Amino acid sequence: MGARLRRAPFTTNPLIMNKSKHLKEAYKAIGTETSYSTAEALKLMLKHSKVKFDATAEIHFTLGIDPRHADQQIRSTISLPNGSGKTVRVVAVCGDDKEKAAKAAGAIEAGGEELVDRMAKGWTDFDALVATPDMMRVLAKAARTLGPKGLMPNPKTGTVTPDIEKVIKELVAGRLEFRNDKFGIVHTVFGKLSFGEDKLITNLEAMIKAIQDAKPSGQKGVFIKKLTINSTMGPGIKINLDTDKQ
Repeated sequence: MGARLRRAPFTTNPLIMNKSKHLKEAYKAIGTETSYSTAEALKLMLKHSKVKFDATAEIHFTLGIDPRHADQQIRSTISLPNGSGKTVRVVAVCGDDKEKAAKAAGAIEAGGEELVDRMAKGWTDFDALVATPDMMRVLAKAARTLGPKGLMPNPKTGTVTPDIEKVIKELVAGRLEFRNDKFGIVHTVFGKLSFGEDKLITNLEAMIKAIQDAKPSGQKGVFIKKLTINSTMGPGIKINLDTDKQ
């Protein structure tokens, strides 16, 4: 028998796999295990962004929650002080009497049962969905389509409301919804690099506070276990919140 080929160890570590020359240099300068204050981390994120488009500023929280328990789920919203920089396509499910107002507030589509039927058949070409309370019964038929994509309106995030005009305007202006995934991680954004350092630090601090305020009462131990920021296609930079308290 011929000699058996030895396979290289499999890894999914993004800091090891397929790093570009730029990322290798960035991680060498930043350090993969070094953590920084929010201000220092933001400066490094801006410095090491090399893309030629307006990159998005991303933030990732690894939380000390048990996502299997409903009372430890994180789901809330925030209106960033300087907006998110994202174009948000909002759809409204409402009665005929509110359709015109919903579109005037910024909804790309507004309607009742016919619109819900489109969603039930697979149409989800939008970023956020709001509904009046009386239409939630109708929306149930599209739950299998909307639920897995996180698009189902929810009273906890204010997307089920009689005042849909107000919510639509807030969403279009950049209000963000954030929630944990099945691993207890919250991935979201806090602006565009074109905002500049001052606006980004304000948004970053507001986002961190929003997560801290969303801490479940039953959670024990360290709540924010790991915090990282990065720009689109840029290196991940760890933040040590204890440094900011000093």
